[in-house]
Amino acid sequence: MLRPLVLYPDPVLAKVSEPVHHIDNSVRELALDMLDTLKTVGGIGIAAPQIGIFRRIVIIDKSLEDLTDDVEKPQDFVFVVNPVITVIDKVKHIENEGCLSVPELRAKVARPRRVAMEGLDLDGKPVRYEGDGYFGACLQHEVDHLDGKLFLDHLSYLKRSMYEKKMKKK
Repeated sequence: MLRPLVLYPDPVLAKVSEPVHHIDNSVRELALDMLDTLKTVGGIGIAAPQIGIFRRIVIIDKSLEDLTDDVEKPQDFVFVVNPVITVIDKVKHIENEGCLSVPELRAKVARPRRVAMEGLDLDGKPVRYEGDGYFGACLQHEVDHLDGKLFLDHLSYLKRSMYEKKMKKK
């Protein structure tokens, strides 16, 4: 089922999400709703807070993991419950990011170059994904949502102010 997106500057996007203590059918249904929403709006990742549910669940298009060749890959979405990021290489890498909850803005964000995400799949089994470049940035971006952070929080005051001014004019 398609769910409406929560858009910036809604203050609920700064709320920290609660861990999922038991993966049951309600969690699986929520994940499928998130996937329907993601596919409908055309994103590459989504976190539960972006649809107003403050549980630690993310979905990411894993086909982004290897962007080194020119072959278009079918989308391969992974579901991660209670994800935790571990930095593998702390050297900063810059990617051009956007966000479903922050319309009409893409900006360069510096994040650790290589990270791992660990959590559970929808069957409660442990999963681990490692990523660098764009995929690594996506892993970090989605977990930020669970911690009440947006990619805007990584931008300079000037860049963020310019975006806010633009949105107020609408």
